[in-house]
Amino acid sequence: NWKRRTELVEYCVHVVDQSLNEKRSVVEDETLDSKAKRKVQGHIYEEQVKRTQVRNELRVEAIIRRRAVDVAPFAANSLRFSPLFALNRAGYPSFSEVKVPVQLGVMSRCPDALLCENVFNEVLPKVSDKIDLSMVYVAKLDREEEIFGVKCLHGPEECAGNVQQLCIAKHEPSFWWQFVQCQNYEGRNRIGDPDLTLKCAQTVGIDWEKSKAASCIGADGSGTGKEGVSLLKESVVLGKELGITFRLTR
Repeated sequence: NWKRRTELVEYCVHVVDQSLNEKRSVVEDETLDSKAKRKVQGHIYEEQVKRTQVRNELRVEAIIRRRAVDVAPFAANSLRFSPLFALNRAGYPSFSEVKVPVQLGVMSRCPDALLCENVFNEVLPKVSDKIDLSMVYVAKLDREEEIFGVKCLHGPEECAGNVQQLCIAKHEPSFWWQFVQCQNYEGRNRIGDPDLTLKCAQTVGIDWEKSKAASCIGADGSGTGKEGVSLLKESVVLGKELGITFRLTR
């Protein structure tokens, strides 16, 4: 439902606007010293950038609509295609079955990522059946990084957090989003922590002893499992191919 997707974007913009208004009122406080004001003004600028990025979703929406219309005649005349659409009884694509792909370009320990994920958490109950949500992790391949072969902006702990989330997404997809939210709830500085990984796995209902996610991450929850590290490298390469070079990209 295209209307729902537009509502999702508008809601995200509304949330950012609320935050901007609160910060602007703080700047107007005459009792605030100049140093504190400059700090708040810096946050205002950052959120204005985020607002613009979220707004760009509507432009993406227009592109998706045009492509959907272009595909429709082809889908009606041929069954030999990889369908994004379910066909109705007449053989035409049922647009109500379209799932819009939404990829978040993030870093697991980045404050912007936590903000974005928190916003999506508020709207997912309304649109979860209409979008296909996934994450691409922003980092750089670096052979000098012995453990991960990847350099993460917020340190090796972030690389571990990226691995943990990727492995849960692959092997326990029904628990993935709850797991990410559990990590975020504890604060970004704990993301990547092995103990938190085990705690969150248990909290969301993953049977750690039986789950393939355990060997992917590492049985100790460290995020250094061989499969998980490979998934991280693949994600970094994918991000580069998609042109995702900065945090909070959609």
